[in-house]
Amino acid sequence: MSIQNNLNQILDRIAKAAQSLGRKPEDILLLLATKTQPIERIQEAIDLGFGLIGENRAQEVTDKFPHIQRSDKAVMPYQQHFIGHLQTNKVRAIFPYVQCIQSMDRASLAEKLHAECEKHNETREIFVQVNVSKEESKQGLATDQFFPFLETLQELPMLKIRGLMTIGLNADDEKSVREGYAHLRALNEQAITQGLMPNTATELSMGMSHDLEWAIAEGATMIRVGSAIFGERK
Repeated sequence: MSIQNNLNQILDRIAKAAQSLGRKPEDILLLLATKTQPIERIQEAIDLGFGLIGENRAQEVTDKFPHIQRSDKAVMPYQQHFIGHLQTNKVRAIFPYVQCIQSMDRASLAEKLHAECEKHNETREIFVQVNVSKEESKQGLATDQFFPFLETLQELPMLKIRGLMTIGLNADDEKSVREGYAHLRALNEQAITQGLMPNTATELSMGMSHDLEWAIAEGATMIRVGSAIFGERK
């Protein structure tokens, strides 16, 4: 299957899931996860108008993102995100190439990114990553660490919170997976109500190709898809 056909299939699933819930398909963004993918295949998707991309590894950001060209087409917004676990000593290297860090999960990382923002007099968007599935293999804040972490972010004004991100429970049970996503949505709403996040920080980056319908049912505004678009990773 071509990248175009794969994109069409994912977009069709997103549209059907959204419409079944009375949601607008255009309110749900599709982020292309580019881990291990060659520049040529990433560029092919961007040339089709899908410029919202996310990388898991700092080395791949610095190797690939400088060579990617913006397209005049715009099915999705053109923006480059970091979506994997980020070491503090890699912040400086990736800073010029990403506009949003989705994996913000600890004070040391937030402070390092804020210092880099101050150095360049530039803001950066962030998602706060929460481990709602409580799986040890997953990155992200434990739920009892979430609100104290938001207190830390109050002192870092160069970081602009867009919302929350999570990696869903690795299970085939719809009820269990959706409970995690519903929990993330509830945390988001509670944080806004308490004034710990701005009213605009309503985005929920959750769901991948295998569970995007469940994520959309629980309020996802951004779905992250990689191999279902580009083919199996090397």
